[in-house]
Amino acid sequence: MSKTILVTGGAGFIGSNFVPYFCKKYPEYHIINLDKLTYAGNLENVQECESMNNYTFVKGDICDRNLIEELFKKYDIRGVIHFAAESHVDNSIKNPFAFIQTNIEGTFTLIDVAYHHWMEAPNKVKSGYEDCRFHHISTDEVYGTLDFDNEMFTEKTHYAPNSPYSASKASSDFIVRAYHHTFGMNTTTSNCSNNYGPKQHSEKLIPTIIRKCLAGENIPVYGNGKNIRDWLYVLDHCKAIDLIFHKGVSGETYNIGGRNERNNITIVETICKILDEKCPRKEGKYSDLITFVQDRAGHDLRYAIDATKLETELGWHADETFDTGIIKTVEWYLI
Repeated sequence: MSKTILVTGGAGFIGSNFVPYFCKKYPEYHIINLDKLTYAGNLENVQECESMNNYTFVKGDICDRNLIEELFKKYDIRGVIHFAAESHVDNSIKNPFAFIQTNIEGTFTLIDVAYHHWMEAPNKVKSGYEDCRFHHISTDEVYGTLDFDNEMFTEKTHYAPNSPYSASKASSDFIVRAYHHTFGMNTTTSNCSNNYGPKQHSEKLIPTIIRKCLAGENIPVYGNGKNIRDWLYVLDHCKAIDLIFHKGVSGETYNIGGRNERNNITIVETICKILDEKCPRKEGKYSDLITFVQDRAGHDLRYAIDATKLETELGWHADETFDTGIIKTVEWYLI
């Protein structure tokens, strides 16, 4: 195998979709999946990788510097794809410290260890380590909220995070940026819109809607349900990360979005209609369960990603529309 790649958070939602895809596509890579296995990580999500010769799982914390240094030394890691993060906005409101610790301290620990393993000094790469790259996965929430219907986030949009979660991710983005500009590290960053698809944790919006419908419970919708998000099918996101990791320009940021804007109430109604067809209720329709609840504190109104840079410079495009992706998602949860 030509080189070892460290994937952090590979038992979480996006990571556990990425790792099997990456292991299958690149049998010459040795993939180390490092995951703390918090409530959001599930080894069943990567069960298919256990029989693969190029896959190794390590349980551990990205904030544990001794562990990270040991992994770099033991496996001579030549690339990092960094998913691991605390990511639920509601949880960041209840317990901000966990987000500061994991998202900021954890990212610093990873990139600083990588720097010392790959480089002799600022702007001086060790011989044989010229192709090593650190790719950081971030979010569109660092940009804040959009005020106008025709406005979209681009890579040049000023950061304006509005929650402890997005503030911690913005901080981690700046750490990665600093290691590129100060030390000359080969880094790339991607900021994605809302992901959906198989293996997503039950606390997130779409799995919650499906779970509540199937249990015959009220479906909670924040405020008036008009908050808008740009939805990205998780496998399309994985393909974009693969492309950026291999072909992106060092020091650059790439926005990844599905061009699938939907407000929350439309998401709920769409899922209800799919379930009405595939798994009808005994009495009434699933939409009868919709219940509006008090809005989230600091709830951003609208996110929308302009992925033009990724599409034109690297040739990426989303394979799924929301209409095709949501059917695949619902079907996965019905299995």
